[in-house]
Amino acid sequence: MLCALIMAGGKGERFWPISTDEKPKQFLNILGEKSMIQHTVKRLEEIIPLERIFIVTASQYTDLIEEHLPKLSKKNIIVEPKGKNTAPCIALSSFYIRNIYEDATIVVLPSDHLILDEEKFRNTLKLGEKFVEENNKAVLTIGIKPSRPDTGYGYIHLSDDKYHVDTTEISKVDRFEEKPCLSLAEKYVKDKSYLWNSGMFIWKVSTIIELTKKFLPKTYKLINNINFHDENSVKENYKKVDAISVDYGIMEKAKDIYVIPGDFGWDDLGSWNSLSRYKDTDKYNNVIDGSVAILKSKDNIIKTSKKTYIMGVENLIVIETANEIMIVNRDDISKIKELKTYGE
Repeated sequence: MLCALIMAGGKGERFWPISTDEKPKQFLNILGEKSMIQHTVKRLEEIIPLERIFIVTASQYTDLIEEHLPKLSKKNIIVEPKGKNTAPCIALSSFYIRNIYEDATIVVLPSDHLILDEEKFRNTLKLGEKFVEENNKAVLTIGIKPSRPDTGYGYIHLSDDKYHVDTTEISKVDRFEEKPCLSLAEKYVKDKSYLWNSGMFIWKVSTIIELTKKFLPKTYKLINNINFHDENSVKENYKKVDAISVDYGIMEKAKDIYVIPGDFGWDDLGSWNSLSRYKDTDKYNNVIDGSVAILKSKDNIIKTSKKTYIMGVENLIVIETANEIMIVNRDDISKIKELKTYGE
């Protein structure tokens, strides 16, 4: 039985100042008329009914979840008492889901990614489910075929061990690589045996709980002690868990890790720069959202509500909110947290 776990507790700081602590990226209409989390749920519903879709989030965002997903039952909202990274978040959610669907297969995915070919995406999930059902101890990750040498993603190196589900080739994972420098990224893309690490997984709920027990025994013991009907029990146990990512805590240690390639137009929309890949641009590669008069300028991203005049500039991001204006060179967008902190 396939269930979905959507992680929606992030603050989306790389899309500041539009994305804020009060209303982060997953609740914004960055592309299209729906919010990112609405798109995420909608693309799943054809193969996973709403009653088997779970959202894990911070307590401060439960009202936003209910606002954006009014048909989702409150029992399908899992509250993480405190941000402790992805491994304990996934473990907490897995124990919760197992209480409802004991033999569940779970697809874990972020709430704020872009998927262009949703039918291909759903087919990939169905093939992944089939593989995991036939290989109960397997952990399957979805790797994305690189379209460019991107330094913003981790990479997965494929081993020579190959398996097939229908006509789709699934590889055993040789190793995970951290976000590389540009020269390494270029090498990985040419090599053809590397995929981007999308942060999406498919596994049996029993498998991920057993792996947590094996590699994160303290976290396992604490979450196993939780009484989900007692809010204080959740808080008191969860505050003591190990704060570690699922990649470091489990994926890099486990043996039965496999990867299915995803070729469905994926992007994590990691920063303002990513908009230039999907928003319409003028003939000088400017992305314009608002009433903007622009002359002798190129490669800019402009989002304003007031009439804005731009001339003789290039490679800038200009973002206006009700209370702020941010102007930053596109090459410095990775330091946006530094700028935010400096201005506080």
